[in-house]
Amino acid sequence: MIRFRKVRNILFVLFICQWVFIPTYSDKNVAKAFSNQVIQHGAVGNDVIELQSRLQYVGFYTGPIDGVFGWRTYWASRNFQYEFGMKVDGLVGPEMKRKLVAATKYHEGYVKEQIRKGRDFSHYGNVPLDQQSKKGSSGSKGGGQSGGGSTKGGTSKGSANNAGQKGSSGANGNQSSPGGNQGTQQSATKTGNSNKPQAANVPDGYSQNDINLMANAVYGESRGEPYIGQVAVAAVIINRTESPSFPDTPAGVIFEPGAFTAVADGQIWLTPNATAKSAVLDALNGMDPTGNAEYYFNPDTATSAWIWSRPQIKKIGKHIFCR
Repeated sequence: MIRFRKVRNILFVLFICQWVFIPTYSDKNVAKAFSNQVIQHGAVGNDVIELQSRLQYVGFYTGPIDGVFGWRTYWASRNFQYEFGMKVDGLVGPEMKRKLVAATKYHEGYVKEQIRKGRDFSHYGNVPLDQQSKKGSSGSKGGGQSGGGSTKGGTSKGSANNAGQKGSSGANGNQSSPGGNQGTQQSATKTGNSNKPQAANVPDGYSQNDINLMANAVYGESRGEPYIGQVAVAAVIINRTESPSFPDTPAGVIFEPGAFTAVADGQIWLTPNATAKSAVLDALNGMDPTGNAEYYFNPDTATSAWIWSRPQIKKIGKHIFCR
């Protein structure tokens, strides 16, 4: 009887230990991956390095891993939250940390060693570590979050001569204009010896005229859509400027014959509200809810058979976004 009680007591203790320590072990893993603080725009340090690395591991972040929570990191965080069904606010709290840890890997020692050596580093997933960095060069990869220096190639933006193209009508995205895109979106050059670029609200290469014109287009095309739908329309314009299949300026894209209904019916000249302007700035700073779409259309009004043939990515509001 005494031996039975001893065995029973041992089993009871083991059961209690298992019940107590398994959740604690999981929580410690998450806490070890990040600190307990909420990470937000303007933060710097090790938490941001890990955040950028993990976001880049799954393709949401394409800027430099530098430990500076600038606008690229902010919008990469929002895009991750959107795709993973979380509240979209750009604040990196416990829920987002858990999902990042579950979806990614983080080789902390390797990442920090590359940063210490001043290497150009991109921690992409499914690539051997020895292929993920190279000796530092004069320019930062992908433009990062730095401000200064680069210009967008091509013709002058917002030219009045484009106004003569307003007469065409058609569903959004039913025509394309082949053309060169060499020299666009050049990498921003580093200034001085600082390794910490400054965050910028508006990326280099876009003028205030560009922003105003894109706000006009967003307002004319999508003012009845939810905010994310308006950001999506702005993102399509930006995606086109970066594609060799389209003109390389916002004005060239917007006034391309037959490209946008708002140009054809004159709604492009309506005065945009603050929401449309904010949507343009959000898209310029990296938010792209479309998944890199270059076309969109309203299925209730589109009459072009061609636009229906485009590979569809997703529907946002009343618009379907396509490749």
